[in-house]
Amino acid sequence: METGTRDVEDGSRAIRYRIEGMDCAGCARRLEAALSRLPGIRHANVSFAAGTLHLVVAKGCSAEQAVEDSIRKFGMVPAPLPAAPEAPAGGRPWWRTGKAMTVLGVGLMMAAAAVTSHAMPEISGWAYLAAAAGGLVPFARRAVALARAGSPFSIETLMSVAVLGALAIGAASEAAMVVLLFAIGELLENAAAGSARAGIRALADLIPRTALVEENDTTVETPAAMLQVGQTVLVRPGDRVPADGVIAEGHSQLDEAPVTGESVPVDKKPGDAVFAGSINRSGAIRVRVDRAAADNTIARIIHLVEEAQAGKAPIARFIDRFSAWYTPAAMAAAALVMAVPPLLAGADWNDWIYRGLSILLIACPCALVLSTPAAIASGIAAGARHGLLIKGGAALEAIGRTGIVAFDKTGTLTVGHPAVTDVVALEGTEAAVLSRAAGVESGSAHPLAQAIVEAARSRPMAIPPARDAKAMPGRGASAIVDGEWLAVVSPRHAVELGLMARETSARARTLEEDGKTVVVLVARDRTLGLIALRDEARGDARAGLAALKRLGIRSIMLTGDNRRTGEAIARTLGIEARAELTPEQKLAEVARLKADAPVAMVGDGINDAPALASASVGIAMGGGTDVALETADAALLRDRVTGVAELVALSRATLANIRENVAVALGLKAVFLIAALLGVTSLWMAILADTGATVIVTLNALRLLRFKPASALAIQT
Repeated sequence: METGTRDVEDGSRAIRYRIEGMDCAGCARRLEAALSRLPGIRHANVSFAAGTLHLVVAKGCSAEQAVEDSIRKFGMVPAPLPAAPEAPAGGRPWWRTGKAMTVLGVGLMMAAAAVTSHAMPEISGWAYLAAAAGGLVPFARRAVALARAGSPFSIETLMSVAVLGALAIGAASEAAMVVLLFAIGELLENAAAGSARAGIRALADLIPRTALVEENDTTVETPAAMLQVGQTVLVRPGDRVPADGVIAEGHSQLDEAPVTGESVPVDKKPGDAVFAGSINRSGAIRVRVDRAAADNTIARIIHLVEEAQAGKAPIARFIDRFSAWYTPAAMAAAALVMAVPPLLAGADWNDWIYRGLSILLIACPCALVLSTPAAIASGIAAGARHGLLIKGGAALEAIGRTGIVAFDKTGTLTVGHPAVTDVVALEGTEAAVLSRAAGVESGSAHPLAQAIVEAARSRPMAIPPARDAKAMPGRGASAIVDGEWLAVVSPRHAVELGLMARETSARARTLEEDGKTVVVLVARDRTLGLIALRDEARGDARAGLAALKRLGIRSIMLTGDNRRTGEAIARTLGIEARAELTPEQKLAEVARLKADAPVAMVGDGINDAPALASASVGIAMGGGTDVALETADAALLRDRVTGVAELVALSRATLANIRENVAVALGLKAVFLIAALLGVTSLWMAILADTGATVIVTLNALRLLRFKPASALAIQT
């Protein structure tokens, strides 16, 4: 069987498989342990949530056949995947799997045994014996394979011992029912696990299969997977964008909900970035491809979510350690129940062996082991659907325990670029001042100049042409506009030119005290007006901070900007502020805050990398950029401050779901354990307790896939 591989730095090879028939976290853990022991395997990672296997094979070692044989011995089916990250492929539907065939076969044998018990009662015991033995074969074979691989205390072992014990004491009909219920339970687990994986696989279906590529004045339909960087594709109204790229021509509204979770279409113009999977809602656009199919945003999100689901949260690692000694302890307890009363009190052997076998079945740890990874996987998948990318169970758990959120200012609490806030006309009208200033600045690339030009263009006014434009470094810019020399300069330079009256200087200072940057439009002999600009707070910043406060979380702004600007923005938002901080001082401030409570640091993922790394959890705001996807522990693809509160709500909902799952798993076992000791639980009821708990835990975890940020915030606040 050929599978996709890629070389890593030391000459080792990375191999990827999809694993069909892996229906519980315990199965994944045991398979991973067995594969890690194979010769030449340097690293093995089995993701139950994604249904995938990632291997690193030593240089020069051909381990594929041994790996595939081992997987099959576990009752699973390996299917090769490309080594490069891409959308996960779907397996066979649950009703066509080997587990479904097992249920059908055992069910038919049970039906035949039931008919025989009525038609020929004298041989009914043999009929049930045949049904139990026939159904037990695949599970016993798997138990032997697991024992040889170093996992002797598997659920298959517990079930096999219980069934053989039941047959030994003449309870053939109950033994057959145990096998049937166990097979049905595995099938239901398989179906539920597939539902959890389907949410992420659905993202891949959002990318169209073909694209319209423009070459030599013609349009050619090409598979989207074959698109190359630099090609131009036509995206018609109603089409999905086939690749990440930049609009080369055309204006439109794009629905980016598949990528960012943003429900409102976004206006796009030439030069704007677009994501694969977005829906073009209005005009035709031409997009220049800047990412190959395997590297587009959706493919990277899917890959990162797969990796995140494969990672284990601290609580999951604890449960893994707990179940490692719990199972052998349960087997020992069952053995004592079988032997002690008959040996010490002369009790009936058959009766107490039966009770011990019931305890053996009740002790199966499937539901307990599944309780955490199922919830973590569903939580991460739910977040991805709403533009909340969480990179692992540890990050998801840490976010929910956050007590303080530290925000960077520029690009996080603010939009990241200045905008005109005030125009003060000292001569003529405000519109005239703004349009003439835009004329002076029309050829400049300075952020303040671009903000002035953008403000003029957004209003119904014409920008007069300029000539002889000159930059005055550190002071401003000048040009001839409407035949007159004009300059846009700093207030200090206007004072140096002797063009700032006392009243005008006082007006400029008042604007600056509000955290605004002021420029002055001057002619050779007079001042025409003032223009104030400021990097304004995001529209949802106040709502996002208020949501965090309702969740009981303290917010604080850490910025390197000047104190006056930082405090002005902080006053606007009603938040604490620490200004004029160097990167080292930000680190120190985060460390100080961590002494009080776990700290989440929110930044743009570029300048804030050290603080993001040092916080209890780092959250990047980046609108789907490389930085947002690859820096920090979580990313807000919708680029909204409210996303931080949504992350906290999702994390807390996931942690609550885990607690519910653990309570169900242990609670049901405790009830049936007492019933088994009292002798009022049959074998089939015992296995139903474990199977039922597993199904309940899985279905409860799948509820997280219906997570809606707004509803969750309303409930938790």
